[in-house]
Amino acid sequence: MASSSSLGSSIPAPEAVQVLVSSLADESPMVREASMASLKDISPLNPLLVLDCCSAVSRGGRRRFGNMAGVFQVMAFGVRALDKNDIDASYIGKLAKIATAEIISSKELNADWQRAAASLLVAIGSHLPDLMMEEIFLHLSGPSSALAAMIQILADFASADALQFAPRLKGVLSRVLPILGNVRDAQRPIFANAFKCWCQAVWQYNVDFPSNSLIDGDVMSFLNSAFELLLRVWAASRDLKVRVSSVEALGQMVGLITRTQLKTALPRLIPTILELCKKDQDIALIATSSLYNLLNVSLLSETGPPLLEFEELTVILSTLLPVICMDNDGKEHSDFSVGLKTYNEVQRCFLTVGSIYPEDLFSFLLNKCRLKEEPLTFGALCVLKHLLPRSSEAWHNKRPLLVDAVKSLLDEQSLGIRKALSELIVVMASHCYLVGPTAELFVEYLVRHCALSEQDRIDLESSQAKVGLICPTELRAICEKGLLLLTITIPEMEHVLWPFLLKMIIPRAYTGAVAMVCRCIAELCRHRSSYNNNMLDDCKDRTDIPNPEELFARLVVLLHNPLVREQRATQILTVLCYLAPMFPRNINLFWQDEIPKMKAYVSDPEDLKLDPSYQETWDDMIINFLAESLDVIQDTDWVISLGNAFTKQYALYTPDDEHSALLHRCLGILLQKVNDRAYVRGKIDWMYKQANITIPTNRLGLAKAIGLVAASHLDTVLDKLKNILDNVGQSIFQRFLSLFSESYRTEESDDVHAALALMYGYAARYAPSMVIEARIDALVGTNMLSKLLHVRHPTAKQAVITAIDLLGRAVINAAENGAPFPLKRRDQLLDYILTLMGRDESDDFADSSLELLRTQALALNACTTLVSVEPKLTIETRNRVMKATLGFFALPNDPIEVINPLIDNLITLLCAILLTSGEDGRSRAEQLLHILRQIDQYVSSHVDYQRRRGCLAVYEMLVKFRMLCVSGYCALGCRGSCTHSKQIDRTLHGNFSNLPSAFVSPSREALSLGDRVIMYLPRCADTDSEVRKLSAQILDQLFSISLSLPKPLGSSVGGDIELCYGALSSLEDVIAILRSDSSIDPSEVFNRIVASVCILLTKDELVDTLHGCMPAICNRIKQSAEGAILAVIEFVTKRGAELSEANISRIAQSLLSAAGHVTEKQLRLEVLGAISSLSENTNEKVVFNEVLTAAARDIVTKDISRLRGGWSMQDAFHAFSQHIVLSVLFLEHLISVLNQTRVTKSDPGKGENSILHSETQLADEILQAAIFALTAFFRGGGKVGKRAVEQRYSSVLAALILQFGKCHGLANSGQHEPLRALLTAFQAFCECVGDLEMGKILARDSEQNEKEKWINLIGDLAGCISMKRPKEVENLCKIFTKSLNLQENFQREAAAAALSEFVCYSSGFSSTLEEMVEVLCRHVSDESPTVRCLCLRGLVKIPSVHIYQHTTQVLGVILALLDDLDESVQLTAVSCLLMILETSPKDAVEPILLNLSVRLRNLQISMNVKMRADAFAAFGALSNYGIGVHKDAFLEQIHATLPRLILHLHDDDLAVRHACRNTLKRFAPLMEIEGLLALFDSHRINSDHRSAYEDFVRNFTRQFVQHLSSRVDTFMASTIQALNAPWPIIQANAIYVSSSILSLSDDPNILALYHAQVFGMLVGKMSRSADAVVRARSSLAFSLLLKSTNLISWRAARLDQADSARKGS
Repeated sequence: MASSSSLGSSIPAPEAVQVLVSSLADESPMVREASMASLKDISPLNPLLVLDCCSAVSRGGRRRFGNMAGVFQVMAFGVRALDKNDIDASYIGKLAKIATAEIISSKELNADWQRAAASLLVAIGSHLPDLMMEEIFLHLSGPSSALAAMIQILADFASADALQFAPRLKGVLSRVLPILGNVRDAQRPIFANAFKCWCQAVWQYNVDFPSNSLIDGDVMSFLNSAFELLLRVWAASRDLKVRVSSVEALGQMVGLITRTQLKTALPRLIPTILELCKKDQDIALIATSSLYNLLNVSLLSETGPPLLEFEELTVILSTLLPVICMDNDGKEHSDFSVGLKTYNEVQRCFLTVGSIYPEDLFSFLLNKCRLKEEPLTFGALCVLKHLLPRSSEAWHNKRPLLVDAVKSLLDEQSLGIRKALSELIVVMASHCYLVGPTAELFVEYLVRHCALSEQDRIDLESSQAKVGLICPTELRAICEKGLLLLTITIPEMEHVLWPFLLKMIIPRAYTGAVAMVCRCIAELCRHRSSYNNNMLDDCKDRTDIPNPEELFARLVVLLHNPLVREQRATQILTVLCYLAPMFPRNINLFWQDEIPKMKAYVSDPEDLKLDPSYQETWDDMIINFLAESLDVIQDTDWVISLGNAFTKQYALYTPDDEHSALLHRCLGILLQKVNDRAYVRGKIDWMYKQANITIPTNRLGLAKAIGLVAASHLDTVLDKLKNILDNVGQSIFQRFLSLFSESYRTEESDDVHAALALMYGYAARYAPSMVIEARIDALVGTNMLSKLLHVRHPTAKQAVITAIDLLGRAVINAAENGAPFPLKRRDQLLDYILTLMGRDESDDFADSSLELLRTQALALNACTTLVSVEPKLTIETRNRVMKATLGFFALPNDPIEVINPLIDNLITLLCAILLTSGEDGRSRAEQLLHILRQIDQYVSSHVDYQRRRGCLAVYEMLVKFRMLCVSGYCALGCRGSCTHSKQIDRTLHGNFSNLPSAFVSPSREALSLGDRVIMYLPRCADTDSEVRKLSAQILDQLFSISLSLPKPLGSSVGGDIELCYGALSSLEDVIAILRSDSSIDPSEVFNRIVASVCILLTKDELVDTLHGCMPAICNRIKQSAEGAILAVIEFVTKRGAELSEANISRIAQSLLSAAGHVTEKQLRLEVLGAISSLSENTNEKVVFNEVLTAAARDIVTKDISRLRGGWSMQDAFHAFSQHIVLSVLFLEHLISVLNQTRVTKSDPGKGENSILHSETQLADEILQAAIFALTAFFRGGGKVGKRAVEQRYSSVLAALILQFGKCHGLANSGQHEPLRALLTAFQAFCECVGDLEMGKILARDSEQNEKEKWINLIGDLAGCISMKRPKEVENLCKIFTKSLNLQENFQREAAAAALSEFVCYSSGFSSTLEEMVEVLCRHVSDESPTVRCLCLRGLVKIPSVHIYQHTTQVLGVILALLDDLDESVQLTAVSCLLMILETSPKDAVEPILLNLSVRLRNLQISMNVKMRADAFAAFGALSNYGIGVHKDAFLEQIHATLPRLILHLHDDDLAVRHACRNTLKRFAPLMEIEGLLALFDSHRINSDHRSAYEDFVRNFTRQFVQHLSSRVDTFMASTIQALNAPWPIIQANAIYVSSSILSLSDDPNILALYHAQVFGMLVGKMSRSADAVVRARSSLAFSLLLKSTNLISWRAARLDQADSARKGS
């Protein structure tokens, strides 16, 4: 056990204090400040030790110690902390001599070290004043610089300890006055300031001891002499500083000199002071303060009459009034407290004058107001406001004069005068100055300024020169506060305000003040209802007060904006409750129940803003409130009157005001309740007449209003709409204008048609479901809507589209309400929408304007609605819709707030098409495949967001397709089984037993298993264990699905079904082994997988698999390539007998192409072995190409451009291209060469040896020859060649693009010729197929070699292709997916970059998604770090709807890459982990939770700040999974990293700080310590200030030591390790944290273990660390440790004399 005394004795406290004192001279200001703060903290604990150390270093003076100012400051603290028993006069005297010696040793004046030395002397004076003053007196006759310093010390002592100084004043004056006449100008301010301080000390002494008079004859004589000198000489100096300091001193002396001398001095003193009042604020404050003292002594003396008459005072008062204005002017440019103090001093001066001359002052102020000079008027109003409460009795009879004067100023435009006037009105009201009509005039003045708007602010600021820089916002706030004060605090104003304030609600000009007016009315009603029930009578007695209907109509409309300032909606609802007695009796109870609900909805504006549809919801609530109120009232006459009130109030709102739109709806719901058709018709006419349909919001409000009316008066509404439609553009004036302006005719027609469309739509929407069928049929059947299709403006198009959407929704609602009917001419309506979308085939989807995008989003939504109604879509209509809409996937990503909803609507439309098309599995599978093929172009796009959108669409459709296959579909979007599901119509198809099973469910062929197997099977031999495992799982999933589907007629599965299930079971066993034992021999596992797959494949699938083996064999990952060859040999050996001759030919072509492109000898031999195996087990015929071999030889050995008669091989190319049979075969062969694939012609005259020879020797040359051949083919093939190119369009284009990427890679290495040859071929291809746009793209950026440039170019090509030839996209996607297996890093990086973005759009089709995921997973072990990063980024971008099934797979990849040797890969892995954890299920994370935690902890000390930040953030994200069975283990991980989190909470990097904060907040609930929850949510943890961090550390360590004492040991060990961290700031944090723990811990074991260790390390850091922040925190840590209650014995320690001598020597 270590006691506190033993700890204290073991701690070298004197050495620590010496180090701290030495640090006062550190080169870093931060270290100096920290050392100063620490010494100040420990000085009270052992002041003598601190003084010993300071005096030791001070003996050499400033020359030996660089911060004597700091030393003297510490010594001053130490002296003040001395106890009376510790004071040794001789010791203190030595300290005083040290200070004075330093002061007199320099000619400097007022240096920081001199001020510090002076503070030491003042501190000494607090204990031994005579000793200090004697020391000062010794030097008063010294050099002039020392003289000023000594005088300043005496002034400081007087200010600090007036009670000890005042009795010694005579001695001071007797020594100072003889030298006063010789003081130079530079020192006079110091002497003047000293006299001010000395006089203030006397004043304070007289207050505390009034019976003890210090002013005897000698002192009075001294003061009189000094006063005369300052007044006559110093105050007249040319030096402004001398004059100011002299006036300040004279202001304090006027009360101490004789009355006679004062009267004599007034003519000279007053002008001097007034002159200074006109200076800047700081000087004006001094002058006005002195002037107040002068006026107080001159006017309020008890020994005689006033020394000044009022006429003499007018000059003073006239000078002071502009000072008020000056104060107000400078608030933005100076310290506000100085201006406020000056203002108060001026008011005190006026109050002093007013107490003697009240009536004269009143007249003076009114005269200044009448002058209407802004500075004087403003100042006079401010003084009146200030003096009115204090002079109310004296001015009681002057009230009419004041009221008239104020009335005369009501029209003033100056904002400063308005502000002062508003404040004065409130003060007048509080003193009963406001009565009768005049009072209402003043109240209306306040209301008018409560209604100031932003536009008013702009107008006012541009139209006037303001006094006081008062802004309209400030003026409005003052008037609002004043009006509320009148209402609440002044009972006499109730009779003025009620019911007058009701009148203020209606005027349009006062709309901005309605919230405040309603609040005041509510306060009045609340107060009056408690004692007076005559509120209604008061209203009836006044004819100018609006009637209840007008008030209700106005207030209901003003409810519109719930976010307007002052919570206007809440105030209106409150006042309606109070005014309920004014309305029909039965409304009161309803409002008491309903209004609180509405108030609750708008109670939190910030929460309301989070809902993007809050305004629409709130408007609907208002309409419902009005409708239910009308239902409750049931008073027809009152409702009619209310309708008339609504009609009148159209004048209160401008057409562009959204309140006007709500007014339409209010009138519409009212007309719905009225049975008088004539009245309704008249109001509809009025409503339409008042509406401004050129404004979209007004137009929409009108349409909704018409719809509301249609709910009860449908025929009346339809008649009105038909009349409007028939009369569009028929007025004489419109016809006349249209003759001269086509734009006028178009715009006017657009607006009317848009309004009509919306009115028709909402009429159908709100009309009763039982009666709308005939109306909709009439509307659609008569082509009435076709008249609305000629609109051009986007908002008009949006209106028409919305109307059609509403028609469709009306049909859906009718079906839901039990009245279903088909929508006639639905396809025609779809055509209308597509027309209104404004898209032609020639348009570029990337060039859409913002409004057009909104139009398209609405159109897609409307298409979804129409697709969802009966009857079902035809194939032609489906194709038209898809052709017109799918291009939206290519839209640019900005603006995101418009694009995202548009894409969501498009995906919803595609899903609706899938759900409502087809009746059985086959047709739905065809629909799915058709849509997926259309989307493939976007899934394979190079553009990031296009792939995201395409994948999301695919995923959503596959989800819907799976539900369709299992349980039908639900129109409401439910998943799984539900009561709404629409099953297959068995009455339509009869008995399914009579039909093939494939007719009612998707077939196995839809899975394309052959292509999939050859893609995934070689990956089972991959070098990465996770890839092998996932590949096996993918194969298992594919065959599990395939076995659940019907097989094609006539197909076989290599045996009976039991054998297939046995093979599948074997495959699942292999997967189980892989999951449990990763060390198993990969070759054995691969062999078992191949054996199982060989059994599971059907014949056709086997053929597809073998035919697709070429890319797998050419894979640059050797193990995968070898695996593919082994699989081919196995398949051919066991099932070769099933292959037909045509199949054998295709397989042979693939294997020969692979042999030609494989460069490694051993691997090529294996390929040839596979070909041999194929020959042995089948009857395949092999062909090779002599033409390309010869061409390659010519290109290498000859200059083919200079051959006489041309190049013969080019003629051969032309002949092949023009041959009707060979053209296709030849083109296929060229394509296979470009893709590193060989296809063979049937030519038995050629043998295998020739193929081997040509492919081995001329692989590279053949590639270049093939490009030349393609160029000739495109240019010389004629019609036949062109037809062949069209037939193989996707293969040709894919080959060119892949070669394009490869050639760019060669160009970067200096080989430019292949790129030029390829560009020539590419341009020829564009000319051949007639794609000029693609040719332009190539010509633009084709030779740009930067990686980003040519990758973007490929993206542009893909976009162009997707527009021109969408049917080719699916095949292109499959080819590009395989390109990731190429050898060059450059090509794989490009492929990875593409696929990592394509995956975002893969949600619409599972096969492509699975393929892309497999490819990405396979290449996360690629040799290129860039490829690994891009593949990982792609995996985490899997659409959210699909990510769950791949989460485990992705997390495994991330876990592996967290240990990658490349830092960029690690960083990508951490970033991706952050992304995936946002959506990962617990069962995917929990198995690897601890592994992730350990790896993230290792990355938290990375020098890469991004890595550190992401590692901390990801570790925090893991807290969501650290529960349940893993809670204890994860809690250990938390505690292991907790010290690091605390230390990096104040990291140099802001991102690291933010991550640590969030992580700590996530950990708090898991740690289950109540105090930490509040601490981690406090503002300190979110602050970037060092002080806040240290406060947080102190609070945290207190909680930690209290609740987690058992973990203090490990925490301290981790923290001490961080003292050697590579970051200085972390070292500093560790120092502070460890010291905080030790200062708070009372565990003797902890103290014994670490106290001495930490103390010693701190001494070392202070002495040797090169980082200022470390030294500074070490200084503060000393303070923490020494102040600790665990260390007490050191407080009696003193510095050893020998040490002191050495220190001073």
